[in-house]
Amino acid sequence: MYPFHNILFPTDFGVHSRPALKYAAAFARDSNGRLVVVNVQDEKVPSNLLALRQADLEVQERRWLLQLQTDTRELLADSVLKNVEVETVFVEGDAPSEVAQVAVDYGVDLITVMTRTRKRFSRAFGASMAEDIIAEAPCPVLAIRSPQHEFVHERDTGIHLHLKRIVLATNFRPSSVAATQLATQIANCTGAQLHAVYVIGDYFEQISAMFPEGGLAALTRLRSYVSERMSHLADGGDRRVRTHIAEGRPYEEVVRLAARRDADLIVIGTAVHNSLFGGSVVLGSEVERVIGNAPCPVLCVPAARVVTPLPALVTQPVT
Repeated sequence: MYPFHNILFPTDFGVHSRPALKYAAAFARDSNGRLVVVNVQDEKVPSNLLALRQADLEVQERRWLLQLQTDTRELLADSVLKNVEVETVFVEGDAPSEVAQVAVDYGVDLITVMTRTRKRFSRAFGASMAEDIIAEAPCPVLAIRSPQHEFVHERDTGIHLHLKRIVLATNFRPSSVAATQLATQIANCTGAQLHAVYVIGDYFEQISAMFPEGGLAALTRLRSYVSERMSHLADGGDRRVRTHIAEGRPYEEVVRLAARRDADLIVIGTAVHNSLFGGSVVLGSEVERVIGNAPCPVLCVPAARVVTPLPALVTQPVT
């Protein structure tokens, strides 16, 4: 899974998207991989857009193509793309679905997206659109907000990754298995310190208040279970692995640990849920809140699409 060799960068060519471009370029450069730039439009874009003459695009009905050509050429001239193999793709349709399809067609390992508040992909790549792409994506998605703590650095020789501390949010459910594997691989390859955290949700306190005997017994068993499972993550004597057990609101505890440890990256599993209002899929609210409040980029690692009303425990070890 890591290093990432084919990186996808969806963009509307706005200046706000440059941080996501930096990360995409850095991952592609460090792996000698390829960066695929994708833009989604409401109309079909000629496959040879960049080769068309300006005179051919100056007629009124094609002015939007002239602007798109100009925006694309300006992006490709960005200094962060120095020594990076880049391919541009233009597609027509619904942005999340089309981005996911391009990821499949090009064998993409990683998608980088910016999160912000506006919704229209062709004009502004909004936070809700980013979350839709994360939910649809067949591969990990790096979600970035600005400003945030960064782990990419621009130098004369190009752009580079510099990871020192990674926070892994795990709950031992199947949805966190792939995230655990990927976080471990990244830490091993980069030499970063890995901080694994399990948060015992505060709903147990509510249950204990309503059913003191049963609730407290269940909470005691869960604490023991989590302690044993977390010890497995630190087995092997690797001093770069640290484990943490917290109790409270999951997203708050994950964000708090990342801030306290000055983390460069949060890795979290993103099993999505069927929407209550139709056939679409959505992220869980805790994942959305981690993305929206994290002090650093969040790597969202997809798992099977399941409907889980409450956190569940699994008995197989996470490796």
